[in-house]
Amino acid sequence: MGMTAIENADALVRVEPGARTSQLVLSGDGARVVVFAFDAGAELTEHTAPGPILVQALEGHLAFTAEGVTKELRPGGVIHLDARIPHAVRALEPSKMLLTIIRAG
Repeated sequence: MGMTAIENADALVRVEPGARTSQLVLSGDGARVVVFAFDAGAELTEHTAPGPILVQALEGHLAFTAEGVTKELRPGGVIHLDARIPHAVRALEPSKMLLTIIRAG
């Protein structure tokens, strides 16, 4: 079957005190989806992705930094980033985030 459905991705991770947790929730043709949960102050330090990404806030308030620019991300907000651009994410309060990694090529 060519369709995969996730009913409630944000329910698949819990915010843990002082931590960042993640869960791969979907791996399909051309994309992978990972849900992250961050306690306030938890972060993903600067890194790159091999393909383009989409980042969406599910809960809370995140700071997303790339190319020297920081954007605040709240539920409903989406950020697209081209492949191989260094970026970092920090939770300003307990938060959840959906990351879609688009397979390069």
